Amino acid sequence: MLSLLHAPPGKNRPPARHDPAWRGRLAWAVVALVLLWPMLVLTEFKPWLLLAPDALKPSLRFLADFVPPRWDAEFLALVARETWRTVAIATAGLTLALVLAVPLALLSVRVLSVSSLTGPMAPLPALVRLLVRWLLVVLRSVPELIWALVFVRVVGLGPTAGVLAIALTFAGMLGKVYAEILDSAEPHAAASLLRNGSGRLQAFLYALLPQNAAELTSYTVYRWECAIRSSAVLGFVGAGGLGQQMDASMKMFEGAEVATMLLVFMALVWLADRISAWLRQRLA
Repeated sequence: MLSLLHAPPGKNRPPARHDPAWRGRLAWAVVALVLLWPMLVLTEFKPWLLLAPDALKPSLRFLADFVPPRWDAEFLALVARETWRTVAIATAGLTLALVLAVPLALLSVRVLSVSSLTGPMAPLPALVRLLVRWLLVVLRSVPELIWALVFVRVVGLGPTAGVLAIALTFAGMLGKVYAEILDSAEPHAAASLLRNGSGRLQAFLYALLPQNAAELTSYTVYRWECAIRSSAVLGFVGAGGLGQQMDASMKMFEGAEVATMLLVFMALVWLADRISAWLRQRLA
């Protein structure tokens, strides 16, 4: 007792029995609820409708049809063909996206600007960088589903619309993230090369790319995984692939067929994850 009385302030103090920051946490929780509630009202969020008898019975019956999935040879051959088409749409779309995204990203990266080595970027390069960034905003601000609906009306139903839709939207996403990754890299090596007369491409290949290869590759493979999912969604508007087949199965309430295709999607996502991990290990 005497030791506690003679101890300096703040020492030998018994531990607090309550979280000293609880008032702040509670205040932020209340603020979040106040902000979230109008959004829930605006969206007419009514999850209890899922439990209504007229909605619950058909849903449970449809889900019960998932077991067992359909495994006969004829359907598996159809799924294999549509899976290959889905992967082809995603891969072709992402390849076209890379063709657009890489040069746009290199044009918008500040680290590769020669004029910024000695101070602020010159007006013309700054204007080009700004225009390229706006173009990337435009490309990624339009969802691939909207692009697909536009291209379906231009080129007709089929995978071409899906490939073009993925290419435009993903080019905007890839270009933005590539530029941010490269701009956050250590600039010394790139600046040294530029000061000694190297071009932007040489500075990128020999300074920025070795530093960021693992991160760029990981993000690219992740986008390929997203492209596979997007190509499935685009199938619902006539772009072909597994999505179109799943749309037909759902309209016919064929739960076993839907379950088989969902398992295929899970396998594709797992495969993309394994490829990403393998590439990161190889590039580390």
